[in-house]
Amino acid sequence: MRVILMTGKGGVGKTSVAAATGLRCAELGYRTLVLSTDPAHSLADSFDLELGHDARQVRPNLWGAELDALQELEGNWGAVKRYITQVLQARGLDGIQAEELAILPGMDEIFGLVRMKRHYDEGEFDVLIIDSAPTGTALRLLSLPEVGGWYMRRFYKPFQNISVALRPLVEPIFRPIVGFSLPDKEVMDAPYEFYEQIEALEKVLTDNTQTSVRLVTNPEKMVIKESLRAHAYLSLYNVATDLIIANRIIPKEVEDPFFKRWKENQEQYRQEIHENFHPLPVKEVPLYSEEMCGLAALERLKETLYQDEDPTQIYYKETTIRVVQENNQYSLELYLPGIPKNQIQLNKSGDELNITIGNHRRNLVLPQALAALQPSGAKMEDDYLKIRFADIGKV
Repeated sequence: MRVILMTGKGGVGKTSVAAATGLRCAELGYRTLVLSTDPAHSLADSFDLELGHDARQVRPNLWGAELDALQELEGNWGAVKRYITQVLQARGLDGIQAEELAILPGMDEIFGLVRMKRHYDEGEFDVLIIDSAPTGTALRLLSLPEVGGWYMRRFYKPFQNISVALRPLVEPIFRPIVGFSLPDKEVMDAPYEFYEQIEALEKVLTDNTQTSVRLVTNPEKMVIKESLRAHAYLSLYNVATDLIIANRIIPKEVEDPFFKRWKENQEQYRQEIHENFHPLPVKEVPLYSEEMCGLAALERLKETLYQDEDPTQIYYKETTIRVVQENNQYSLELYLPGIPKNQIQLNKSGDELNITIGNHRRNLVLPQALAALQPSGAKMEDDYLKIRFADIGKV
């Protein structure tokens, strides 16, 4: 299965791009599902159709769905939810409040991952296009397998075994005092089984022959900076970005004086997008004179984006940014083919690394692990600029 994740800052148009990409994939004969995991769903509005938790056919070879966290919670973690509700009710909350609080913060994001894994395992579709949550939320999901793995292996699994063994002995004393039971085996097993699904999904997300991220951005300062930060963090988690889509560019034929300043600013930011994401390919999409709602509008967007292309292709295969940790030392590796080291100048300002190559300048927003460090050396090797970082006090 080909997995394509569309993400970007909220409001940049990633849902429209995801829907248009789905149209083109279906047109080429791929059985395609466009799945919205963004809590603020707008995929149904984009298709101008009612969509729900289960996949609904939009046209031949194309289905759409919007994740319902409550349904996914019940199906995957129903026993845990019921137990948390029981505990909260014993502490004096009424039924509705207890039910609501049983849905822990971030659960909808986690279940987006579980839903992805289920579709991948079932193999019903050839292409899965994820209309993802805005970048900040989406990127937190990528850390779940790594963080959850440490917690589950070193803390939860031993605690689970002890809890199950002690439950028959402690339960007769425990329940009359506190008003609720200790968790049974079903409740204790659910989180670990859940973690195993997410850990398996990590292998899919980090396989760049199957999974790619498409970053949707706008020619605006704040949006570009957010996209650069997203690209750096995606690389930190070894998830490949293969295409940048610059959306809502004011067309040349718009000559109204009101847009003159907007067009001048956009020209500058368009250049920054191409330079800062180089060598990733960039597709530009104009600002349309109408909303991207309904299949007719999405057809026009599809033609602009892809024409005769196959969206399932991998647009760029190299990993453009890599963060490597060896012996408590970090290095940042940038793919800069054909650039001699003597043409490169580096300067760090705050959480940004400024890279100057001749007349071109690239601003790279650093992952948090590197933001507090200073560059301590650099070398070119196999078309990668490898920059070493060290603690400020040790430079």
